[in-house]
Amino acid sequence: MTPEAAVERINLILAHAWMVRQFLKHADEVQEDEEMLDVHRMIYDYSRAVEPARMRGDVADYLHRARSKLSKLRKVAEFFAANYQRVSMHTNFEMAAVSLKFVVQQIEEVLASVTPPARTAASALP
Repeated sequence: MTPEAAVERINLILAHAWMVRQFLKHADEVQEDEEMLDVHRMIYDYSRAVEPARMRGDVADYLHRARSKLSKLRKVAEFFAANYQRVSMHTNFEMAAVSLKFVVQQIEEVLASVTPPARTAASALP
């Protein structure tokens, strides 16, 4: 996958993460639980971390930021999947947890499939 295609794909995947964020942000069940609040906050942070690079068309910076923040997104996705039942057993929470873990998996797959850009004389190290 080209770096440009990877950026577009990750951006589409993040739309799904954003829906999970919106659900959790407005769920009364999580409002008193700081650890649960961290889930929607991390989705926000991840999305906002890559957004400026996308707006500038800086593919290399976007992919760098997507990689560098992914471990934090993975951590909250795993936390949420393991702990959502303590706030609610409702199917909405279960599906949000499944969705967020799938988002992380999809981003990992996209990043693993990116074909590095060809090095140019200007980008080669001396």
